[in-house]
Amino acid sequence: MKKSDKAVQLFTMGYNCSQAVLTAFAEDFGLDEKLTLMLGTQFGGGARNAEICGAVSGALMVLGLKFGHYEAGNSVQKSRAYAIAVDYTNRFKELNRSIVCRDLLGYDLTKPEEKAVIAEKNLFGDICPKMIKSAVEILETVIADYE
Repeated sequence: MKKSDKAVQLFTMGYNCSQAVLTAFAEDFGLDEKLTLMLGTQFGGGARNAEICGAVSGALMVLGLKFGHYEAGNSVQKSRAYAIAVDYTNRFKELNRSIVCRDLLGYDLTKPEEKAVIAEKNLFGDICPKMIKSAVEILETVIADYE
């Protein structure tokens, strides 16, 4: 199964965007799926504030696992990790116009009246799977480009 399909499947099972993207890559890093599901929990719904899209947050965590800075004082490693993150978010914005949850949904899920509209229009079911698929596909391309 493709990682993008796995991520969308996890989302349809009730996990959030961040959990879905991060967990689709768990096996690549020898991580337990329960651990990645727990780690990604707080980033869904734009960290519960309709800020950075959970799918993007999950992807950035994967990039951290793959290319992250871990040696104190290694400015080259840190700069490369940051550049990869910027490249990823720029690619996501080019394709999806934003990395902000409320911009992607068109409504702010932190406001009860707008969350009701999101539910009424089934935007979580319509838009979020597209963002998850996009996040994973861009992520796979970025990883390949920097390996």
